[in-house]
Amino acid sequence: MSVSTVITAAGKNSRMRKDQISRGIDLTNKLILPFNGKTVIETTIDNALSSNADECIVVLGHYAVEIKEAIFDNYKDKVQFVENNPVDVGLSTSLFHGLSKLTSDFALCITADQPTVTTETFNRLIEVSQKSDDPFRTISILRRRKTGLLDTAEGLGMPFVAPRENLMAYLENENDNLNPILRKIFDDGYVFYGIKEKNEKELLNINHYDDYLTLLD
Repeated sequence: MSVSTVITAAGKNSRMRKDQISRGIDLTNKLILPFNGKTVIETTIDNALSSNADECIVVLGHYAVEIKEAIFDNYKDKVQFVENNPVDVGLSTSLFHGLSKLTSDFALCITADQPTVTTETFNRLIEVSQKSDDPFRTISILRRRKTGLLDTAEGLGMPFVAPRENLMAYLENENDNLNPILRKIFDDGYVFYGIKEKNEKELLNINHYDDYLTLLD
Protein backbone atom coordinates (compact mmCIF):
# COMPACT_ATOMS: atom_id res chain seq x y z
CA MET A 1 0.00 0.00 0.00
CA SER A 2 1.50 3.31 -1.10
CA VAL A 3 2.02 6.27 1.26
CA SER A 4 2.67 9.86 0.20
CA THR A 5 3.19 13.05 2.16
CA VAL A 6 1.21 16.29 2.30
CA ILE A 7 2.82 19.25 4.08
CA THR A 8 0.55 22.23 4.74
CA ALA A 9 2.35 25.58 4.60
CA ALA A 10 -0.49 27.95 3.77
CA GLY A 11 -1.30 29.76 7.02
CA LYS A 12 -1.58 33.44 7.85
CA ASN A 13 1.39 33.48 10.26
CA SER A 14 -0.65 35.91 12.36
CA ARG A 15 0.50 34.90 15.84
CA MET A 16 4.16 35.00 14.85
CA ARG A 17 3.76 38.38 13.14
CA LYS A 18 2.10 39.79 16.27
CA ASP A 19 4.99 38.54 18.41
CA GLN A 20 7.59 39.94 16.01
CA ILE A 21 5.89 43.34 16.02
CA SER A 22 5.70 43.42 19.81
CA ARG A 23 9.41 42.56 20.04
CA GLY A 24 10.41 45.10 17.41
CA ILE A 25 12.11 42.52 15.20
CA ASP A 26 11.93 42.02 11.44
CA LEU A 27 8.73 40.52 10.12
CA THR A 28 9.66 37.11 8.72
CA ASN A 29 7.34 34.23 7.98
CA LYS A 30 7.96 31.58 10.62
CA LEU A 31 8.50 28.90 7.98
CA ILE A 32 11.58 30.58 6.60
CA LEU A 33 13.17 31.44 9.92
CA PRO A 34 16.64 29.86 10.35
CA PHE A 35 16.63 26.41 11.90
CA ASN A 36 19.67 24.17 12.31
CA GLY A 37 21.45 25.54 9.26
CA LYS A 38 18.33 25.50 7.06
CA THR A 39 14.89 27.02 7.46
CA VAL A 40 11.96 25.68 9.47
CA ILE A 41 10.11 24.44 6.39
CA GLU A 42 13.23 22.94 4.79
CA THR A 43 13.90 20.92 7.93
CA THR A 44 10.32 19.64 7.94
CA ILE A 45 10.51 18.74 4.24
CA ASP A 46 13.85 16.99 4.63
CA ASN A 47 12.59 14.89 7.53
CA ALA A 48 9.57 13.89 5.45
CA LEU A 49 11.64 13.11 2.35
CA SER A 50 13.86 10.83 4.42
CA SER A 51 10.85 8.81 5.58
CA ASN A 52 9.33 5.73 3.98
CA ALA A 53 6.68 7.81 2.23
CA ASP A 54 6.82 8.29 -1.53
CA GLU A 55 5.97 11.57 -3.27
CA CYS A 56 5.68 14.81 -1.31
CA ILE A 57 3.23 17.67 -1.86
CA VAL A 58 3.68 21.09 -0.21
CA VAL A 59 0.54 23.23 -0.07
CA LEU A 60 1.10 27.00 -0.11
CA GLY A 61 -1.31 29.89 0.32
CA HIS A 62 -0.57 33.02 2.32
CA TYR A 63 3.06 34.11 1.76
CA ALA A 64 3.47 31.63 -1.10
CA VAL A 65 5.75 34.01 -3.00
CA GLU A 66 7.95 34.62 0.03
CA ILE A 67 8.25 30.91 0.82
CA LYS A 68 8.94 29.87 -2.76
CA GLU A 69 11.59 32.54 -3.14
CA ALA A 70 13.36 31.07 -0.13
CA ILE A 71 13.22 27.36 -0.97
CA PHE A 72 11.84 26.61 -4.44
CA ASP A 73 15.18 26.17 -6.23
CA ASN A 74 16.34 23.66 -3.61
CA TYR A 75 13.20 21.53 -3.80
CA LYS A 76 11.65 21.94 -7.26
CA ASP A 77 12.90 18.47 -8.27
CA LYS A 78 12.01 16.81 -4.95
CA VAL A 79 8.51 17.98 -4.07
CA GLN A 80 5.42 19.28 -5.87
CA PHE A 81 4.29 22.74 -4.81
CA VAL A 82 0.58 23.55 -5.10
CA GLU A 83 -1.13 26.80 -4.17
CA ASN A 84 -4.54 27.44 -2.68
CA ASN A 85 -6.83 29.64 -4.75
CA PRO A 86 -8.34 31.50 -3.00
CA VAL A 87 -5.67 31.68 -0.31
CA ASP A 88 -7.87 32.63 2.63
CA VAL A 89 -9.09 29.15 3.53
CA GLY A 90 -8.98 26.89 6.57
CA LEU A 91 -6.51 24.13 7.27
CA SER A 92 -8.98 21.46 6.21
CA THR A 93 -9.22 23.00 2.74
CA SER A 94 -5.44 23.18 2.39
CA LEU A 95 -5.12 19.54 3.36
CA PHE A 96 -7.88 18.50 0.96
CA HIS A 97 -6.14 20.40 -1.84
CA GLY A 98 -2.89 18.54 -1.19
CA LEU A 99 -4.55 15.15 -0.89
CA SER A 100 -6.36 15.68 -4.19
CA LYS A 101 -2.99 15.82 -5.97
CA LEU A 102 -1.89 12.41 -4.68
CA THR A 103 -2.59 8.95 -6.09
CA SER A 104 -1.45 6.96 -3.05
CA ASP A 105 -3.61 4.82 -0.79
CA PHE A 106 -2.46 6.58 2.39
CA ALA A 107 -1.22 10.03 3.32
CA LEU A 108 1.28 11.18 5.89
CA CYS A 109 -0.14 14.59 6.83
CA ILE A 110 2.25 17.16 8.32
CA THR A 111 2.26 20.87 9.05
CA ALA A 112 5.34 22.76 7.95
CA ASP A 113 5.92 24.27 11.39
CA GLN A 114 6.88 20.90 12.89
CA PRO A 115 10.63 20.76 12.12
CA THR A 116 11.44 18.73 15.23
CA VAL A 117 9.26 15.74 14.33
CA THR A 118 11.86 13.18 13.30
CA THR A 119 11.96 10.86 10.34
CA GLU A 120 11.89 8.02 12.87
CA THR A 121 8.53 9.20 14.19
CA PHE A 122 7.13 9.61 10.67
CA ASN A 123 8.19 6.04 9.89
CA ARG A 124 6.59 4.80 13.10
CA LEU A 125 3.30 6.47 12.10
CA ILE A 126 3.48 4.75 8.72
CA GLU A 127 4.38 1.38 10.24
CA VAL A 128 1.51 1.39 12.74
CA SER A 129 -0.95 2.40 10.02
CA GLN A 130 0.13 -0.32 7.63
CA LYS A 131 0.29 -3.08 10.25
CA SER A 132 -3.10 -2.36 11.81
CA ASP A 133 -5.91 -4.89 11.51
CA ASP A 134 -7.82 -2.55 9.19
CA PRO A 135 -5.57 0.19 7.77
CA PHE A 136 -8.49 1.82 5.94
CA ARG A 137 -10.28 2.41 9.26
CA THR A 138 -7.21 3.45 11.25
CA ILE A 139 -5.56 6.79 12.00
CA SER A 140 -2.05 6.60 13.45
CA ILE A 141 -1.28 9.94 15.06
CA LEU A 142 1.35 11.64 17.20
CA ARG A 143 -0.12 11.48 20.66
CA ARG A 144 -0.97 14.51 22.76
CA ARG A 145 -2.08 12.69 25.90
CA LYS A 146 -2.28 8.90 25.86
CA THR A 147 -0.39 6.45 23.68
CA GLY A 148 -1.71 3.30 22.09
CA LEU A 149 -5.39 2.79 21.41
CA LEU A 150 -7.11 6.13 22.06
CA ASP A 151 -10.51 6.73 23.60
CA THR A 152 -10.90 10.27 22.25
CA ALA A 153 -9.67 12.51 19.43
CA GLU A 154 -9.79 15.63 21.63
CA GLY A 155 -6.73 17.84 21.15
CA LEU A 156 -5.27 15.83 18.28
CA GLY A 157 -3.77 17.23 15.09
CA MET A 158 -0.97 16.58 12.66
CA PRO A 159 1.17 14.64 12.03
CA PHE A 160 -0.83 11.53 11.30
CA VAL A 161 -1.26 8.83 8.68
CA ALA A 162 -4.73 8.20 7.28
CA PRO A 163 -6.38 6.47 4.31
CA ARG A 164 -6.35 9.17 1.66
CA GLU A 165 -9.74 8.79 0.01
CA ASN A 166 -11.57 8.24 3.30
CA LEU A 167 -9.97 11.34 4.79
CA MET A 168 -10.85 13.40 1.70
CA ALA A 169 -14.50 12.43 2.11
CA TYR A 170 -14.50 14.06 5.55
CA LEU A 171 -12.56 17.14 4.41
CA GLU A 172 -14.56 17.89 1.27
CA ASN A 173 -16.71 21.02 1.57
CA GLU A 174 -15.27 21.75 5.02
CA ASN A 175 -13.36 24.94 5.80
CA ASP A 176 -12.32 24.53 9.39
CA ASN A 177 -9.55 23.60 11.76
CA LEU A 178 -8.62 19.96 11.72
CA ASN A 179 -9.55 18.76 15.21
CA PRO A 180 -13.36 18.96 14.79
CA ILE A 181 -13.01 16.80 11.69
CA LEU A 182 -10.79 14.28 13.47
CA ARG A 183 -13.38 14.08 16.25
CA LYS A 184 -16.08 13.32 13.68
CA ILE A 185 -13.92 10.59 12.14
CA PHE A 186 -13.39 9.12 15.62
CA ASP A 187 -17.11 9.23 16.37
CA ASP A 188 -17.73 7.28 13.16
CA GLY A 189 -15.77 4.35 14.56
CA TYR A 190 -12.27 4.75 13.19
CA VAL A 191 -9.46 3.38 15.34
CA PHE A 192 -7.07 6.07 16.56
CA TYR A 193 -3.65 4.91 17.69
CA GLY A 194 -1.40 7.39 19.48
CA ILE A 195 2.32 7.20 18.80
CA LYS A 196 4.70 8.30 21.54
CA GLU A 197 7.04 11.16 20.67
CA LYS A 198 10.77 10.53 20.42
CA ASN A 199 11.35 13.65 22.53
CA GLU A 200 9.12 16.34 24.00
CA LYS A 201 10.03 18.90 21.35
CA GLU A 202 8.20 16.82 18.75
CA LEU A 203 4.95 17.88 20.42
CA LEU A 204 5.55 21.60 19.93
CA ASN A 205 4.43 23.50 16.82
CA ILE A 206 5.95 26.90 16.08
CA ASN A 207 3.02 29.25 16.60
CA HIS A 208 4.67 31.97 18.70
CA TYR A 209 8.17 33.42 18.73
CA ASP A 210 8.81 31.83 22.12
CA ASP A 211 8.02 28.42 20.58
CA TYR A 212 10.69 29.08 17.98
CA LEU A 213 13.24 30.05 20.62
CA THR A 214 12.40 26.96 22.67
CA LEU A 215 13.01 24.66 19.72
CA LEU A 216 16.32 26.36 18.94
CA ASP A 217 17.69 25.47 22.40
